[in-house]
Amino acid sequence: MTRRPLIAILSLCATAILAFSPGDSWADAGSPTGLKASSAPPPVIILGFVGGFVRHDNPYHSEVQLAARLRKQYTTGAVVETYSNHDGKLAYKRILDLLDTDHDGNLSAEEKQSAQIILYGHSWGASETVELARRLQADAIPVLLTVQVDSVSKIGQNDRIIPPNVAQAANFYQADGLLQGKSEIRAADPHRTQIDGNFRFDYANAPYNCVGYPWYDRIFMKAHTQIEGDPQVWEQVETLIQSALLGATKSGPTQAASKP
Repeated sequence: MTRRPLIAILSLCATAILAFSPGDSWADAGSPTGLKASSAPPPVIILGFVGGFVRHDNPYHSEVQLAARLRKQYTTGAVVETYSNHDGKLAYKRILDLLDTDHDGNLSAEEKQSAQIILYGHSWGASETVELARRLQADAIPVLLTVQVDSVSKIGQNDRIIPPNVAQAANFYQADGLLQGKSEIRAADPHRTQIDGNFRFDYANAPYNCVGYPWYDRIFMKAHTQIEGDPQVWEQVETLIQSALLGATKSGPTQAASKP
């Protein structure tokens, strides 16, 4: 298997966990939160989207496994959840609820500026990641990072152009088999969004070792599922998330994104 090396952020991995010191509780998708009605900052919000018609909590899928690892790393001050790619509206409402720290039903400019949001996904879930970021753009809510893994656009969605409220974005893809992910993503505004890279992985001669996937994935979507199950891919995704959080703690609250 060949891959392009990720930019020199891997050295930040060990320090990211120690440098980040948030302050509220974790929650599972759909569960109530216990945020205090005070001026305390909102939690870091990390949401992952699974592909296809996969259940949001299916433990065989790397998006769910990554969320579990992140919960262990950041035991306070963050909310890490996974969603079906058909539940983008639910995820959007969840973000608004988490940012509304005074519980008045409206987001102030300060609440928006305090947002620290990371979104990631695979296949249709990657497309939903960009769609959710675009919806937050319309509300002038910034996003720290979006990560797409073998992104496949859903009808009516554009997963190639990253909206300007996103500070950083990365794309991982493969070009083997019947179903292939987007080979390139671009920033709508390169002055506001840094594209960390479009990273290609090759599975043409790699053995299939995706445990727990249905038989038709092996036949019709072999390479598409292999990139989802590739630990090298998700180690890099995890490092990107850690680095984005480390950068956020050093620079302070992000600035609210302007409406389009």
